[in-house]
Amino acid sequence: MPACRTMSVLFRCTDVQRLIKQKAGIRDSDIAERMSEFFILLSEKKKHKNKKIMAYMSQEGYDKMIAELQRLEAVERPKISAAIAEARDKGDLSENSEYEAAKEAQAHLEDRINKMKRTIAEAKIVDTSRLSNEAVQILSKVEMTNLGNKAKMTYTIVSENEANLKEGKIAITTPIAQGLLNKKVGDEVEIAIPRGTIKLRIDKISIE
Repeated sequence: MPACRTMSVLFRCTDVQRLIKQKAGIRDSDIAERMSEFFILLSEKKKHKNKKIMAYMSQEGYDKMIAELQRLEAVERPKISAAIAEARDKGDLSENSEYEAAKEAQAHLEDRINKMKRTIAEAKIVDTSRLSNEAVQILSKVEMTNLGNKAKMTYTIVSENEANLKEGKIAITTPIAQGLLNKKVGDEVEIAIPRGTIKLRIDKISIE
């Protein structure tokens, strides 16, 4: 069974066959067709997983990221290169902890620079003048009441790269942001968070 051999990493052939046979209404003569459908779905899932996700950002967030990238390349990169050169001049590299530390710092910096370049290349600037305050979306500033303790909360929903809890900016991928998306003023939502469930009422939506 050639198809089964391609699934050796995930299932044994017998496992796939048993799962298919357990489906009500499927006869043995349908197994080949069902397996074909299974592999097509698996292939589509893999394509979706590898698909690049557009990074929606505010103009302010985009400009800050450009400035930070320029700083890393113009200031931090030469600084680490100088530290590596200085450590190398001290002799035996096999027992030179300063050299190893500088090389580690360099690898970390280059990884950060490369990630920022990918994000910038895939970024799409959101035109805030075209956003509506009728429902929660990215860049919405949401004022809420915690119905459990009556505490007031205000968060602005931003991209992952712009998230800063101290500034009240939460990433669109967080549970609270996901629970608020597309909700309107007056809506009450229950959101599952790591420490339990929180019930919020949306009091105001605005665009900064």
